[in-house]
Amino acid sequence: MIRENCGIVGIYNVKDVPKILYFSLFSLQHRGQESCGIIFSDFKNTYIYKGMGLVNDVFSKFDFEKYKNFGFGIGHVRYSTTGSPDIKNIQPFIVEYKGEKYGIAHNGTLVNSYTLREELESQGTLFQTTLDTEIIIHLIFRSKKESFIDKLIEALKKVKGAYSLLIFSPDGIYAIKDPNGFRPLCLGKFENGYVVASENCAFDLIGANYIREIEEGEILHIGENGLKSYYLQKNKISRCIFEFIYFARPDSKIFGESVYKARKKLGENLARELQFKADLVIPIPDSGNIAAIGLAEKLKIPFEMGFIRNHYVGRTFIMPFQTSREIGVKVKLNPVKEVIKDKCIIVVEDSIVRGTTSTLRINELRKAGARNVYMVVSSPPIKYPCFYGIDFPTKNELIASGKTIKEIKKIIGLDGLHYLSLKGMLSSMDLPDDEFCTACFTGQYPVEISDFKGKEQFEK
Repeated sequence: MIRENCGIVGIYNVKDVPKILYFSLFSLQHRGQESCGIIFSDFKNTYIYKGMGLVNDVFSKFDFEKYKNFGFGIGHVRYSTTGSPDIKNIQPFIVEYKGEKYGIAHNGTLVNSYTLREELESQGTLFQTTLDTEIIIHLIFRSKKESFIDKLIEALKKVKGAYSLLIFSPDGIYAIKDPNGFRPLCLGKFENGYVVASENCAFDLIGANYIREIEEGEILHIGENGLKSYYLQKNKISRCIFEFIYFARPDSKIFGESVYKARKKLGENLARELQFKADLVIPIPDSGNIAAIGLAEKLKIPFEMGFIRNHYVGRTFIMPFQTSREIGVKVKLNPVKEVIKDKCIIVVEDSIVRGTTSTLRINELRKAGARNVYMVVSSPPIKYPCFYGIDFPTKNELIASGKTIKEIKKIIGLDGLHYLSLKGMLSSMDLPDDEFCTACFTGQYPVEISDFKGKEQFEK
């Protein structure tokens, strides 16, 4: 399955800082399940807390009652897209410079990180991690500029790729989005404070109001004087469309638009393209649910939950090894025989990557007595890897890169297979078609991939 990137959150001038960061990270847990961490300040002292595992487990022994003053901080949930799942790579990444602590949390991938790291190492820079994120911190503090903001701007001009960043500094928080705007990052407000997060679903739990999306190339400083924005030179806007298809929670607003509405429209557009006739529509939970509702309503076919999900099993794509993923698929979803038996079924899936997961699921439906099984996919065939923060397999591992739809249908064991067209996908969005990155479908990469050698490129 597709592997996620990360989730980030920052808050300023809020009481109970670690508790608010905890609830925010809990809301973003779907974006990464390997590790999590926070760095925060009460405007006097700075504190750090990090660990491997889920947010609830990592913070199970944290003394929230000890830190109830006003303050600020940033947090991160991680799935590794560059650098191994290791304690040393837990974010936020923390450094000390001239007696002050700084932290950085990153969602995305730098496509020129290999060259940048080689250059820095040749100049004597020592690295503590195998994160591409660490490169940014070194570039900042190697700058000869006087002010921190000038150092930051100079550093960001040297990096290429996808980055939504939060930087913790002595004078507040810096929220940054790359000039292409690949990954979401939004701003919210408390009565007297602010919050920035990958998705605004984090705002609902902590009682903040959504204000706006951080702009492409914007550097937003949040400090004692309020908000101040600086800007990098913008590139072609290239928002990741897979955030709408799969990654973001359906109750979120990303890039200023509703994820729920977009997913339902994907299903409606599938219905317009579809030739299959069936007794009922069932989704692959959970990311297929909303598209399936749109499809069923448009086709006027009953919607049923033909699979029941075990919610105590983590997302299968988070599991780092193939054997774990295959076991996870079998444990995670169980077909409801009473719904499926003797029925002609349309199964709604958000994507097909290797095809192994889909094959296992269709086998389970056959065993449960389904008469015919059609699959519809609410995105076009994934033919190319992503280099902007999604840990897709290599091109050779992507089933659609070397096989026709007819061949894929046979491998998975389907009676019919239909992918949503590129046009149907793009027309499901309220934003302009040319402001999305569709490289995983088309191979047209908006930022040149110069030297990225995969997530293990800095591992020895």
